[in-house]
Amino acid sequence: MNNRTNNKVIVPQDELTALGVAAFQNLGLAPENAADVVNILVLADLFGLSTHGLSRIESYGSRIQVGGINANAHITTQKPAAGLRLVDGDNGIGPLVGMHALRAAMEAAQDCGIGMAFARQSNHFGPISPYGLIAAEAGFASIIGSNATTTIAPWGGTDARVGNSPIGFAIPNPTGNHFLLDMAMSVVARAKIRNALKAGSDIPDTWATDASGKPTHSPKEALDGFLLPIGGHKGYGLALMVDLFAGLLSNAAYLTHVKSWVDAPDEPQNLGHFFILIDTRKLGSTQWLTERMNDFATILHDSPPADQTRPVIQPGEIELNNLRRQKSEGITIDADVLGLLQQYAKNPSHSV
Repeated sequence: MNNRTNNKVIVPQDELTALGVAAFQNLGLAPENAADVVNILVLADLFGLSTHGLSRIESYGSRIQVGGINANAHITTQKPAAGLRLVDGDNGIGPLVGMHALRAAMEAAQDCGIGMAFARQSNHFGPISPYGLIAAEAGFASIIGSNATTTIAPWGGTDARVGNSPIGFAIPNPTGNHFLLDMAMSVVARAKIRNALKAGSDIPDTWATDASGKPTHSPKEALDGFLLPIGGHKGYGLALMVDLFAGLLSNAAYLTHVKSWVDAPDEPQNLGHFFILIDTRKLGSTQWLTERMNDFATILHDSPPADQTRPVIQPGEIELNNLRRQKSEGITIDADVLGLLQQYAKNPSHSV
């Protein structure tokens, strides 16, 4: 049963998962591939990352319909070395390519203690934290990244040549909260700037530049300009590092070679991802890791908070608390997203 709150709907996880799988099957994906995609997107919704959850069926679905994403991708994996895997996504839907690469890296790490998978010919693959959680639940520490469409100017530059490329880190805690850090390279998302424009308010000049590359307080100028990276020139360097691994080394597109799914939705993006996994069981026992991870978290939690209403937490705790709550109470999504999922689930893609 669905409960409506304002323009939100609360749907049980199993029901939403089944609806998502049916919707992606109607977009042309095989059942097992649709299940892979929905696994990542539902985890995003469980974490509270609704912008990267099943709402993505709108952009993924429209690109499949115009041929920008291959619904019947034949994903292949090569093994050039014991600990290395090369995944060709055949322009498949991003979370499916991501799951293939994650499993390939896990296999390599089981054999060698550490494994790495490079993926190419992919698309937007959702947030990183769901992959980190899946790896952590299986006992793997991970570093995962992807490149993205260019929205950031090179440091000191005046046009968009760098992607807002995300990177994530995860360390398992066998009996407690896993450490999960998932971040993009910009100070804020463009959505925050659009919201400021709608509200008629200024923005901090650390968020973005105008079209000439100068910091601005104007949300309108910022939307015509470029996002600023976290940490100034340091964030710029980190964004380049992610693209070098995810794009250049994976033999995918990089920097301005990445196609914009907004400007060219019918063309392959050739995004790249990388997955570095470490089998923590090769480092020590489960008890050893549990004790150290719990001690690590306790040191942080015991810091007296500057604001008594906001205790110190480690990255991932908010998302994992959201996950536990929504697994029990149901997942909150936009009513419009639910309607679109139902429409896709009932109709072939060409009629949506």
